Amino acid sequence: MTARRVVAFGGGHGLSASLRALRHCAPELDLDITAVVTVGDDGGSSGRLRAERGGLPPGDLRQALVALAGDHPATRRSAGLFQHRFAAAPTAGVPPLGEADPNPAATDGPDPRGPGADGTAQGAGPTAARADGLAGHAVGNLVLCGLMELLGDPVAALEHAGAMLGTVGRVLPMSRQPVGIEARVRGVDPAAPDEVRTVRGQHQVAVTTGRVESLRLTPAAPAACAEALAAIGAADWLIFGPGSWYTSVLPHLLVPQLADAIVSSSARRLVTLNLAAEKETLGLSVADHLEALRWYLPELKVDLVLADAKAVGDPEPVERAAESLGARLVLAPVAVTDGTPRHDPAALGAALVPVLGADR
Repeated sequence: MTARRVVAFGGGHGLSASLRALRHCAPELDLDITAVVTVGDDGGSSGRLRAERGGLPPGDLRQALVALAGDHPATRRSAGLFQHRFAAAPTAGVPPLGEADPNPAATDGPDPRGPGADGTAQGAGPTAARADGLAGHAVGNLVLCGLMELLGDPVAALEHAGAMLGTVGRVLPMSRQPVGIEARVRGVDPAAPDEVRTVRGQHQVAVTTGRVESLRLTPAAPAACAEALAAIGAADWLIFGPGSWYTSVLPHLLVPQLADAIVSSSARRLVTLNLAAEKETLGLSVADHLEALRWYLPELKVDLVLADAKAVGDPEPVERAAESLGARLVLAPVAVTDGTPRHDPAALGAALVPVLGADR
């Protein structure tokens, strides 16, 4: 059977959940997986490294690599090393490196450990904890930063890191240059609920308390990663979501070359919807998430929309929104069973098998 070539778009924990689900499908369907990752993170460890060293923010790239890491004990240990985060100071009771969980449960939105996209503690930003040196940095972020400086090319750095982790698939940045994320937000100040302000930076957009009315990148037309364009052109499936809609999913549609490649690709397209709203999408219904895709890329056509029935509620508005994109809504139980809004990789993978395995 010829391998099915799948390209998954996103960033952070939402993309990690999707990639882990695809790994569950990979043996049965013979998937060739490529992750295309946003490069707009400016919070936490990634933001500090971006501000101090330049180059791409490594946190979302690191999480994608770890999600695709191989199952050999040595590569699992390496994945644990990549996820290990330096504490502010040595403390009693910190588990040895080998006991760290290399695959923490993936949420669909902001890291539960803090608002930074890669999990740095509350309040941390590009300048926070700078005096603490290594404190707050994930080892994998430092490794990727070093590889990018050593090799002079982020794609080569990711290929090398993928070899270190025995990844089942490939991780690529959406652009070789970092981008800024800006949003026009209504009601940032509760005292002026109708006032629209510009909110700058991925971190600030992710935690905004107002309603996002428009989104843009700076620069407005970053060059797309050539390898990502090639992967899209050769793909059988393009997968969007789950994840932070404005800061992880939609940015791909704002890169002109990526948008053109997505529209012109002969691949089928799948959208996986989130299980709950986040700060940046408060006020958006499930159907509104699909409308946002069409707003930012009117030419986008979708084949299938996958969602959890409990998260959708009344399916009729979502079915109409899916149909406006040319898609059919598929409902499946894909959440973890403890009631938290997280996708279960095994359940999501089981739902994806008949979808990705179906012939045209």
